Amino acid sequence: MPAFKTLDDLTDIAAKRVLVRVDLNVPVAADGKVTDATRIERVAPTILELSKKGAKVILLAHFGRPKGEPVADMSLSLIVSAVNQVLGHKILFASDCIGPEAQQAIAGMKNGDILLLENTRFHKGEEKNDPGFTEALAKNGDIFVNDAFSAAHRAHASTEGLAHHLPAYAGRTMQEELEALEKGLGNPARPVVAIVGGAKVSTKIDLLQNLVKRVDALVIGGGMANTFIAAQGIDVGKSLCEHDLADTARKIMAEAEASNCAIVLPVDGVVAREFKAGAANEVVDIDKIPADAMMLDVGPKSVAAVNDWISKASTLVWNGPLGAFEIAPFDKATVAAAKHAAEQTKAGKLTSVAGGGDTVAALNHAGAADDFSYVSTAGGAFLEWMEGKYLPGVSVLIKTA
Repeated sequence: MPAFKTLDDLTDIAAKRVLVRVDLNVPVAADGKVTDATRIERVAPTILELSKKGAKVILLAHFGRPKGEPVADMSLSLIVSAVNQVLGHKILFASDCIGPEAQQAIAGMKNGDILLLENTRFHKGEEKNDPGFTEALAKNGDIFVNDAFSAAHRAHASTEGLAHHLPAYAGRTMQEELEALEKGLGNPARPVVAIVGGAKVSTKIDLLQNLVKRVDALVIGGGMANTFIAAQGIDVGKSLCEHDLADTARKIMAEAEASNCAIVLPVDGVVAREFKAGAANEVVDIDKIPADAMMLDVGPKSVAAVNDWISKASTLVWNGPLGAFEIAPFDKATVAAAKHAAEQTKAGKLTSVAGGGDTVAALNHAGAADDFSYVSTAGGAFLEWMEGKYLPGVSVLIKTA
């Protein structure tokens, strides 16, 4: 991994205006309360470190998808109290991220103050990475710190553009994420096992094609496993399956064989006639799925095989559940594998890196997330990193000398 400029490279920042790109795109209930403050908690160390060193900390963030126009229920003013609570520090707020409102608020800041500027996506120039808008943002700061890995796959003004106008550094959360990802796929301890689940192969073709060249074993679960099973001529009944991607599945399996990567598919499954909580179900071998049933989870023999691979692994990368974990009893496989990975990690035998929305929810459901080496909340950026794609918001932080 290339070297990145971090807060360790920043000295004498007292009185400096530091623009910090953070991810505050948190869920808010109808009553206006933040229901999950995880993303605020993740960026707190960077914000507080800069504040304690006497910087004037100016937060840039997006909230929702306002499409370049102010939208009342997407104003960052709605989450100021939640940020206050997490940081334990009074947060100032400005009703715009550029122009007179922002400039006036910044001019009134004292060393150590923290100011949240209004939603950057209230301006069309943000997502277009418009030079004029980027320059207007840059006028508000002396230094740029990006602590929003979750937005690093977007070349927006506040994620990529600012780094061309101001000295740019990775915040502590960004740094932690990059170091974890390096251990996951950049320069991992081997053997490396990847677990990839989810509903459809079509959404993860790039991911699968990248992983078979980089890992020692690829476990495929969720609905996407049905496509691979069907591609081998096995009837999967009414299971979710992309039959039109059979050739793609066979190609991925051939690439895996050529790369000496083991493909681990279910050998048995939990099937039901309806998808609802507590539905009548049975465990069958994979070649005995009834024509009127659908596989909603992998079976106990499959879980044993997955756990055996986890036991052999030195590194585990996980994206997507093994079954329909949201509804019992189809959560058993995901929970069992997650708990085993957590135990191996806790015992110091495994480096485990996981990410993606469903993955985070599944690991939390299993009570295993806290024992993983790293759980990314980055969503799309994490997935694109796993696909081996260029992340513009990361690339601009690389040390050039």
